Amino acid sequence: MRNMKMSLPRILILLCVVATLAAGENLKPGDYTFFVEAQGRTRSYLVHVPRSSNGAKAASVVLAFHGGGSNGRTMITFSGLNDKSDEAGFIAVYPDGTGRRSEMLTWNAGYCCGHASREDVDDIGFVDKLLDDLSRRVSVDPNRIYATGMSNGAMMCYRLASELSNRIAAVAPVSGPMGTETCNPKRPVSVMHFHGTDDKFAPYAGGRGDRSLTQTDFLSVDYSISAWVKANGCPERGVTTKEPNRANDGMIVTRTAYGPGRDGAEVILIAIRGGGHTWPGRDCRLAFLGKSTHDISANDLMWDFFQKHPMR
Repeated sequence: MRNMKMSLPRILILLCVVATLAAGENLKPGDYTFFVEAQGRTRSYLVHVPRSSNGAKAASVVLAFHGGGSNGRTMITFSGLNDKSDEAGFIAVYPDGTGRRSEMLTWNAGYCCGHASREDVDDIGFVDKLLDDLSRRVSVDPNRIYATGMSNGAMMCYRLASELSNRIAAVAPVSGPMGTETCNPKRPVSVMHFHGTDDKFAPYAGGRGDRSLTQTDFLSVDYSISAWVKANGCPERGVTTKEPNRANDGMIVTRTAYGPGRDGAEVILIAIRGGGHTWPGRDCRLAFLGKSTHDISANDLMWDFFQKHPMR
């Protein structure tokens, strides 16, 4: 039998290899597609590692959830978050929902939407496994994992904030209210919500949108904000200010801030008077979605907000 003893240098090399594998693959800057098994399904997610990343420092992560009837690749273009990722240095992650067609996917955000809701897909479990998988591939700061999303994806953010508050530090939903009547986070989760008052798909006042594809009776923005003001222990009365009219695009943007609450939590509502079912700061090539303001950049505002609210 061969002598199994190893020299000290070889042991040190082996320990370094094991430590590197445990810390993650330290992905180089670029774009990747990965897969995880969840609830008997093979699920996919896209990752953008910013140009400034060298793997030496644990990175912040922004999960970006696509709208219903879309997918992660479409969300990259719709949101423009890759550009903000390169500028700010966070890792942008675009999970894919489920559905019969790869380009028409949805999230189980509670009472909405489509295939994911009908099939009672465990999207909370999927995101939990995604984060575990991501942490094995790249060095992630566990206290700085955030979520944003569009429409059905925004509703998914609210569900994550409530049911995965042990991993999600703060959320920034765009054009989508809560998909559940209650929220029960284990810790305060700060919220920055963006919504147009002329949204014909997920109406600001709630109910069925004139152009709704699912005919869902949505909860209102005010209901969603009030629920999270209470959950985070914020003052019930907010302070409203008007954003500068930078674009002269006929829309008015106001910010209503509630806070601080427990552990410094905040709830902020960014209301776009005249805005549609769109991503503020981005041109929308789909006219039926409504107007998109350039008075603000959702990407800039949410990143500033996220930086203020790591997990405590």
